[in-house]
Amino acid sequence: MQAQPLLNHITPYVTLIESEKEQIGKYFSHHTYKKKDILMRGGTTCKHNFFIVKGCAHMYYINDKGIERTVQFALENWWITDNLAYLRQSKTDFFIQTTEDTELLAISFDQQETMLAAIPSLEKYFRLMYQIGYGAAMNKLRWLSDLSKEEIYLQFLEQYPEFAQRVPQYLIASFLGLTPEYVSEIRAKLRS
Repeated sequence: MQAQPLLNHITPYVTLIESEKEQIGKYFSHHTYKKKDILMRGGTTCKHNFFIVKGCAHMYYINDKGIERTVQFALENWWITDNLAYLRQSKTDFFIQTTEDTELLAISFDQQETMLAAIPSLEKYFRLMYQIGYGAAMNKLRWLSDLSKEEIYLQFLEQYPEFAQRVPQYLIASFLGLTPEYVSEIRAKLRS
C-alpha cells in the first residue's frame, strides 16, 4: 500500500480501526519527482498538502530583491504546504521545490475535508501536526531574536542534524537568514 508510510506516521498519534486504515490511501495521489522539480509555484492557487514519503523538499519565497528565502524544509514523514493559502484555497506567494529525488503523497483540500468527515479521529492528528509545526516556527523566531549568528547555526545543527546532512548549505543559510559564506566559515571553524 502506497499510504503505509503515512499510516505508520499517523498511528502513534491516533488510533484507527482497520476499515479507516484501508480508506486513507484513496484520498491521496502518489507522485515521484526528480531533484529540483517544482511542486508548487508562487502566484498559483495552493491546491495540495504534501506528505514526504522519501526525499526532501523546501518551501521558499522570492523577496523584492529577487533573493530566494527558504522558510521550511521537509524530509520523510513531514508535511509541507502553504497552510494559510491551502486553507483558503487562495494564491500562494511560496514555491515548493525538491532538493532530492522525492516520493510523496498529495491530498487536495476537498479530499482532505472529505477524509476528515469520514475519519474524524484524523482531525486530532492534523491538529497535532499543526501544533508541532507552529512550535518549531516559534523556536526559530526565538533563535533569530536571541542568538548570535553562530549560535543560530549550532542550534539548527543540534535540533535538526538530518537536515545538515542532506540539505545544501546555501539553503540552510537562507533558512537561518545567514549568508552561505558565513555558514562556510562556521563549518571551517567547527572542523578545526
